Amino acid sequence: MNLLGEILTHNKDFVEKKEYESYQSSKFPNKHVLILSCMDTRLVELLPKAMNISNGDAKILKTAGALVSHPFGSIMRSILVGVYELEVDEIYVVGHHDCGMASVKAEQTLEKVKHRGISQETLDTLQYSGVDFNRFFRGFDSVEDSVRHSVSTIGNHPLMPDSVPVHGLVMDPETGKLGLVVDGYGTKAQAPV
Repeated sequence: MNLLGEILTHNKDFVEKKEYESYQSSKFPNKHVLILSCMDTRLVELLPKAMNISNGDAKILKTAGALVSHPFGSIMRSILVGVYELEVDEIYVVGHHDCGMASVKAEQTLEKVKHRGISQETLDTLQYSGVDFNRFFRGFDSVEDSVRHSVSTIGNHPLMPDSVPVHGLVMDPETGKLGLVVDGYGTKAQAPV
């Protein structure tokens, strides 16, 4: 059986045994919190436990590196929908040490893209159409600076109300220890220079 088959078989049993009942919650987060974190597999269960977040307490968005790479992209739209439609009153950007985005280099990623069957012609067409692969596949050198950048992008967004604090944290993916980078209860965060 392939992975999809395993998932669907498990899901059938999950529903039939009503295991979902212990996870039922409203669409509004109990703690009125939205967390933007990295999609790293080590954080799936560790991050909520380390932050005392239970099912139903928070909206959790996951993206590579906890990055908000475009002020009007889907991540920022989701954050704004959380604030205006889903009762989010605080935002936490949580990066982590040993992040895979720290090692992402456009040239290496493009080689992997080609190895997986995307033609150079397709890449050329995209580049001629204005896609800057160096920017699109850009990682970061410092997780703290990356968190500051995302906090600044969110907190200084023209549609983000001043009343919503945006905090920045960095987590140790082994222990769950959180380090404070930006205390959103203070002034608006400034992006690193």
